[in-house]
Amino acid sequence: MSTAISIFIIALVLINVIGCVWMLLWTGKKRPEDPAADSTTHTWDGDLQEYNNPLPRWWLNLFYITVVFSVVYLVLYPGFGSFPGILGWSQVGQYETERAEAEARYGEVFAAFASVPYAELARNPEAVQLGANQFANNCATCHGSDARGAKGFPNLTDNDWLYGGSPEAIEQSIKFGRIGAMPALGAALGEKGVNDVIGYIRSLQGREIDSSRAAAGKQQYAMLCASCHGPDGVGNQALGAPNLADEIWLHGAGDPDMRSVINEGRVNEMPPHGDLLGDDRIRVLVAYLLSINEQN
Repeated sequence: MSTAISIFIIALVLINVIGCVWMLLWTGKKRPEDPAADSTTHTWDGDLQEYNNPLPRWWLNLFYITVVFSVVYLVLYPGFGSFPGILGWSQVGQYETERAEAEARYGEVFAAFASVPYAELARNPEAVQLGANQFANNCATCHGSDARGAKGFPNLTDNDWLYGGSPEAIEQSIKFGRIGAMPALGAALGEKGVNDVIGYIRSLQGREIDSSRAAAGKQQYAMLCASCHGPDGVGNQALGAPNLADEIWLHGAGDPDMRSVINEGRVNEMPPHGDLLGDDRIRVLVAYLLSINEQN
């Protein structure tokens, strides 16, 4: 927080606190210029009269207590510009404290599975349930509660893994994250070139495509696509380049979807979770993903 913003917040808080006290004092008692209780200059509809009746003392004192509470709070906790409060509390510190307490409480539960092989771990009901809980808390927002993903978010229940479906590859993806980039090729290919490349890809998928269109698309594909996706279109897990011959497309498998991806490109990011989860939690999460892959 800059000094200028801190000063502005301090001034704003002081004005509000002082203003509240002044308002309570001003409205809490009769003033000499006020009319007597049985007469007033404010009259409506002929007989409706307004009176200046101070708040009951007990009610007024509640407001004073609220003001005192706010002052004590600003002394103890952040809220008065850049002053951190004499207790030194912060939301980051609170989070770290609660996380440390949770780690001390549950860390041993996860550590018990640290040396168990993945093949065994994926068949351990307790480990799988712990992994399911980690998935629900950290992964379901993007991949769905059933792990079947959505457009732009991979389905984790099948065997089509961009970076490999081995336990080690999945662990690396979770721990360090992934960034996949498909460059925009529309300008390089042109409209006809894009359509021809789509035709060639359809032929790789086993569809009946005009031979001249597929041949033209194959030439374009060889120049611009084969270095990542391979000459036969089966992809490259080392690069995270998807298999184009299986019709499992992350951003949709229809011709308009394919045309959009080729023309505009795509950038996808899987954020790293290593620091958030730690090795032991990642192991049970991997075990859960392996277990649901075995069921499909």
